[in-house]
Amino acid sequence: MEALKIFIQQEIGGLIFKKVSFDESLIKSKLLDSIIVVDLLVSIEEKIGKQIPQHLVNPEHLDTIDLMTSTIQTL
Repeated sequence: MEALKIFIQQEIGGLIFKKVSFDESLIKSKLLDSIIVVDLLVSIEEKIGKQIPQHLVNPEHLDTIDLMTSTIQTL
């Protein structure tokens, strides 16, 4: 999962031009808007080869890189 965390961190950096930590708030802090979240989720889904169910697409599951990878582990 460490490789996935780094991948997500790099993808976010490419989208917002800022390096974020694994536990930094992304959605609640408004670093990521809805369009960026969609772009990020598409990249993650392509990387892992699985679709993230709609019911998991919310700040409780995606607000930090750590939360994202924990959510993805449940798929």
